[in-house]
Amino acid sequence: MTDTLDDILTADAELPLGADLRQAVDAWLTHLVNERGQSPATCEAYARDLRQFLAFLKSHLGHPPCLGDLARLDAKAFRAFLAKRRKAKVISRSLARSLSALRTFFRWLEREDTLKNRAVLQVALPKIPHSVPKPLTIEGAASLVVADVTFETEWIVARDVAVMLLLYGAGLRISEALSLTPNKAPLDGRDVMHIKGKGGKERLVPALAIVSGAIAKYMRLCPHPLTPDGPLFLGARGGPLSPRLIQLAMEKLRHQLGLPETATPHALRHSFATHLLSAGADLRQIQELLGHASLSTTQVYTEVDRERLLAVYDQAHPRAARL
Repeated sequence: MTDTLDDILTADAELPLGADLRQAVDAWLTHLVNERGQSPATCEAYARDLRQFLAFLKSHLGHPPCLGDLARLDAKAFRAFLAKRRKAKVISRSLARSLSALRTFFRWLEREDTLKNRAVLQVALPKIPHSVPKPLTIEGAASLVVADVTFETEWIVARDVAVMLLLYGAGLRISEALSLTPNKAPLDGRDVMHIKGKGGKERLVPALAIVSGAIAKYMRLCPHPLTPDGPLFLGARGGPLSPRLIQLAMEKLRHQLGLPETATPHALRHSFATHLLSAGADLRQIQELLGHASLSTTQVYTEVDRERLLAVYDQAHPRAARL
């Protein structure tokens, strides 16, 4: 986490800012990491969003912005920033995240008695189109982990299979799977993983025997040394495995197997939830397994599983057979 903060602060140091604003930005980012425990991905996204806004503000004002400039901003300035980003083809979801980051920053400035400007709260969040997760079929998900892959060496195939099984067999996010260490992996009789997810939220996730077996096979074949508290999954040169390599592996496999373009690593997590729901699992249990903070986030899977809901209706409604 310290390396992540150093990288963020180094990137932000390249942006011309007034000395007082520079100090405030650095303090806020440190607060996100050390006090709020935000994930590296969230901190990097928030830092990037703020950096883009401050770069826009420098161009808009004609000089490096300072805290006094932020105190005088009105809602029009924030709307102009969003309009410029939208003109650059930035999607609504990203714009909403940018505005959320700015709101968080200005609220923190107010709590710290640095300045008070609530103009950003007058700007409505962009409407995000409602989307439904696109899981794979059970057969499609299973085909990914038994495919006859001929374009990679044996240990890399074993590694990719182990990662994909963690996504589909345990419902992990790809970042959670790649953050596992050998001493936290489901091995040597451990059938439960202690996972730290978004926002530092911790949960226990059971591991199927097939998942443990795939990890054990990968570890036997891996040509690079694995340390107990180091990364479990390594790249070809022995460094930590990049999520992009798993995404590329999925692209190759879906072309080889004739799977849809929606067959991504995250689709395996969606498939985990959807297939559990189809099998009769309780929504609250699925929420805990996925690490969702709110049940409303998990409820989106009920839209995917309409066929099961209609079947339950047909069986349970006393007049269903006569309607």
